[in-house]
Order: sequence, then C-alpha cells, then structure tokens
Amino acid sequence: MRIVNVTTAVVAYHGEATLVRIDTDEGISGFGEANPDAGAAAVVGLIHTLKDDLIGEDPRNVERCWEKLRRGHVFAGPQAGVFVIALSGIELALWDLAGKAAGLPVYRLLGGKFRDRIRLYADCGDGDDPAGSAAGCADRARRMVEEGFTALKFDIDDLSHPAKFDEFNHTLNAAELRTMVERVAAVREAVGPDIDLCIDMHARYDVPSACRIAWELEPFNLMWLEEPIPAENIDALVRVRAQTRTPICAGENLYLRWGFRDLLERGAVDVVMPDVPKCGGLAESKKIANLAEMHYVPFAPHLVSTPLGTMATSHQCAAIPNFLVQEWHALEEREVWDSYVVGPDGGSIVKDGYIDLPDAPGIGVELDMDGVRAHAVSGYSLFE
Repeated sequence: MRIVNVTTAVVAYHGEATLVRIDTDEGISGFGEANPDAGAAAVVGLIHTLKDDLIGEDPRNVERCWEKLRRGHVFAGPQAGVFVIALSGIELALWDLAGKAAGLPVYRLLGGKFRDRIRLYADCGDGDDPAGSAAGCADRARRMVEEGFTALKFDIDDLSHPAKFDEFNHTLNAAELRTMVERVAAVREAVGPDIDLCIDMHARYDVPSACRIAWELEPFNLMWLEEPIPAENIDALVRVRAQTRTPICAGENLYLRWGFRDLLERGAVDVVMPDVPKCGGLAESKKIANLAEMHYVPFAPHLVSTPLGTMATSHQCAAIPNFLVQEWHALEEREVWDSYVVGPDGGSIVKDGYIDLPDAPGIGVELDMDGVRAHAVSGYSLFE
C-alpha cells in the first residue's frame, strides 16, 4: 500500500477548519483535521508543500511518515506553530487510513482502550447572554447539566469590560475581579457542588492578576483554572500555582513533547491540556500523556474541532490511563457541527455528555460530503 495523493478541504467551524484526505493505490482513503487557530491558508499551503514527501510512502508507517516530514524540514519551523498544526492534520489522516487498512479502530492501534466512553466537558463560553452576564452563565450551566454533562467550562476574561483602563495592560482592577467572581458564583449556585467546573482566562493576565483571581475562586472548588497567564514563561506559572489551592491547567498553546517537558518537570500545572490536532497528533499526544503520567498529572485535551478531529482525539483519550475529561465546543453550532460527519449509528457522536467509542475501522466516522459542501469556505479546493 502506497500513498498516491494528499488533498485538503476547508470548512467553516471555529473560524476555518482544515480537513485532510490521504489516498492510496489500494483505494483506501484516510481523513484527518488540523486545528483552526492558525488560519486555513497557512495550513493548507504547508500541507500541499509537504505532500510530495509522502507520495510513495506506506501510510501504515504512521510515525515514520511523521518523522520524515518533521526531520526533513528541520529549518522550516517543525518545532511549533503552523508547521506542527499541519503535521497534526496529516497524522490524524494517516491513523484513520492505517486503521481502515487493518480493519481495526484507531484505539486498537494505539494499544487498546482503558474505557468505552469518553467523558466531555461542555465549553459554555460566555453563557446564554451575549453580554456574558452572571444570569446568562447560570442559564447555560443549568441547560447543559440537563443534557447530561457532568463538567462545564466558562470564560471570565473580558477585554471589553467597561471598567478596563488599558487596551494592552490587562492587570485586573477591583470591578473586573468582582464581575469575574460573580459569574463563577452564579454558575456554582446554579449547578450545585457536584458538577465539575472549569474557568478559562485565555492566557490574558499577569502574575499578580492571576494570583488574585485564583485566590478569589478557591471557595468554588474548581476542577481547574485554565491558562491564567501566557504559556511562554513556565517559571511565572510555577509562581501562580504555588500561591493557590485552585488547580492550574495549561498546554493548549504548547507543541510536541518537548513543549510539555519543562511544564511538567517544573511542577507548573495540576492538569495538562494539549490540543491533539495542534500539538503533533495522536501518537505525539499519547507521548505527552505518558510524560504527564510520570508526574502523576491528569490529561484533559483542549479541542476546537469538527466531529472528525473530536472523534480522533477520543481514540487517544481511550488509550491512556490518566485521561480526565475532553473538551466539547459546539454549543451554538450543534446542528452545523453534527452535519460534517455520519456517526456510527447515523446520529450525533455526542450523547448525554459522552462519546461512545465506535468499533468501526479507523477513526470511526465518515465525512458527510453534503455537510462539507454546504459549509465549505470559498477559495479553497474540495479534496482536489
């Protein structure tokens, strides 16, 4: 079996999501997805640049193909950023293809599964009120618990807060801090003490601000406070974690196992959250999870993908012992989100706050080309 072509399509989800298709001389194709954060133009361009290195390779040699691209372009930025995002999309497609060729679900190729279902947390953003009111957050929280979710996440960083004094310096003032605490308090009151609650700060703040909010949120028994400061300075994150009993989670803006080594060795986090279609792919994120397990740190992947990338990530989460919970980010876009794939039983892959792992070969879902065409971004080819 040899690779004969690599093509892409771009669909509207969380911006522009790049889908990857790898074709073989035996008529089997695999599909993957690259994280949308870098924008599709750069990711698509890189994938088309890299495809000549894949032509003629056996796609079942997933890690060989991955290393061929990474090592062969050592001066093109394969340490982080857009290159690794493109590489991640290719790698997911290789695993899907390898699974189909073997007649096995991807989790079998990753060593088998520790669990049949993947628990999700619902990323609720700013709640049901576009203004991000405490009442709107509470309404969203109650609704998601009614749908079966046992874990939720809300945003509390508001760069347009009327009390903010400066466009670039985000040091918290008293009014901003009060609004943040009110939002979290409203959600906790709405869902009670037993629903796991995560709070995201999107790497916006400085150390004093991060410490202040972490202290104020201690009474609400958070599962974690997410990325209170930027990812670049691990020592600064160590300082924040040392100042609070609130668990700290980080990792969505780190790449490859090397990006996570210092984070874990320096004790900067309580939970690690790589984004699988961004950090290097399934095999790489499993290595990150194994590294985290050596430090007794749970693994809870960040995720902003269509059902294709979401199901691929679920296979990796099934294949590690230290999995905690996986993000699901399609609350306002559920109908569109579901339209991209045909699930194992024809319905949505998300049910009652969980994803049930399919036994179908490969990733376990197939693209619904009608849905892909309906939401394709103009200016990009459709697997051509």
